[in-house]
Amino acid sequence: MSLPSGAPGAVIDVHAHVFPRISRDEARILAGAGEPWLRDGMMMSGEDDYRPVTPELWDAGARLEAMDRTGVDVQAVSSTPLLFGYAADAGRAADWCAMVNDRVLAYCQEDPERLLPLCQVPLQDLGLAAKAVTEARAAGHRGVHIGNHVGPRNLDDPDIVEFLAHCAAEDMPVLVHPWDMLGGDRMRGHMLPWLVGMAAETHLGILSLMLSGAFERLPGSLRLCFCHGGGSFAYLLGRADNAWHNRDIVRADSPRPPSAYTDRFYVDSAVFDPRALRLLVEVMGAERVMLGTDFPFPLGEQEPGSVVRACAELDDADRAAILGGNAARFLGLGG
Repeated sequence: MSLPSGAPGAVIDVHAHVFPRISRDEARILAGAGEPWLRDGMMMSGEDDYRPVTPELWDAGARLEAMDRTGVDVQAVSSTPLLFGYAADAGRAADWCAMVNDRVLAYCQEDPERLLPLCQVPLQDLGLAAKAVTEARAAGHRGVHIGNHVGPRNLDDPDIVEFLAHCAAEDMPVLVHPWDMLGGDRMRGHMLPWLVGMAAETHLGILSLMLSGAFERLPGSLRLCFCHGGGSFAYLLGRADNAWHNRDIVRADSPRPPSAYTDRFYVDSAVFDPRALRLLVEVMGAERVMLGTDFPFPLGEQEPGSVVRACAELDDADRAAILGGNAARFLGLGG
């Protein structure tokens, strides 16, 4: 028997993706900017095969069965990053996001206590992105899912910082996912963009907010989570602090060292090794780590929560917080 969202002891996965049914014709809204759609178990980008996928990605019944098998009570459901549409004309992207958000909302209606929809927005345009958040919140979305950059603009871009402030004002938590990874020309095989680029992109997103002083300008009420365990951030925090203390160009815009800002955001637990999780908890605090699996992709955690349960350094209270308590707070769930 699954526990409802917000119930004490509920296992809540904050990092789980969906690719709702979208036809080739519908994908043409993006007019050459990726045009993602589904064909017979294959994610498509225009006319090109992108990646084979399993029914849980588009079939809510199959997802709920998988959640039952693996002991997950609740998922925060976010679009597959291929769907962001950031390269499109902003007006077309706004129409696209509205369609995707409607589909995700309908998908989650299969069991609204267990499937919590996160919206996406046309982040390339501040006004349209803010409008999309306001409309999505009114429609029933429980948070916002964004990429860690829009082209050359990192999260410290003034418009993106203003957008994050708008999310705080709307009481909408924000899940940040790496995408469109850097160094693509040098990472052509072996899924290196996912194994190396994702960690670097996430680290870049976190440090861009810290060293630019953006966290000083953003309200403390902003609830922000970085996927994939914050990338390489926890392991390299000492390097960033050392640079801040010893180089004026590093601390030029930030009045405090990077380690002073770890209470301003969350990370998920998708690090796949109890030793890595131990370090992550030491850096962030157990209250800032939430279960995240990257469901239903094969590079995700196949046994949700297994690393949390295997980390001997965590006590029962820490495990309960990471497996669900922190996510209930992040998502604003009652109970």
